[in-house]
Amino acid sequence: MIYLGADHRGFGLKGAIKEKLKLHNFDVVDIGAHNLEEGDDYPEIAFSVAQRVSKDEKSFGILFCGSGAGMCITANKAPGVRATVGVNPDMVRSARSDDNINILCIAADFCSESEAWAMIELFLDTAFDDKPQHARRLDQITHYENSSSH
Repeated sequence: MIYLGADHRGFGLKGAIKEKLKLHNFDVVDIGAHNLEEGDDYPEIAFSVAQRVSKDEKSFGILFCGSGAGMCITANKAPGVRATVGVNPDMVRSARSDDNINILCIAADFCSESEAWAMIELFLDTAFDDKPQHARRLDQITHYENSSSH
């Protein structure tokens, strides 16, 4: 399952990408925004996507906002979420392979539909490379998330 979310700045790009995902037969759930509302707030949408991804480790999330940063910061508050802002396809491939990201945040103000699609394709097609060093590092993150000392 792929969960999508966007604020007003990412709304148009989310709609275009949603149609492409459906054309490629992906199961997609659009969490919102469902209507363009200037000045809406991204945290509620990012939390909703992140909570779903957190509960289903086979799912992915794609979040769209102006810079990608706000959605990314918010999504990473959910346990088990590893979100990053996509910069370019090579970076996304590396983040998926090495860091097992499960939410990709797209900076709608700074990338075209084709650039976003290129990153999303790699995000969805790249498998996690479970080399010992990658797994060890993710285990350290999970341990920190689960500890009460932070």
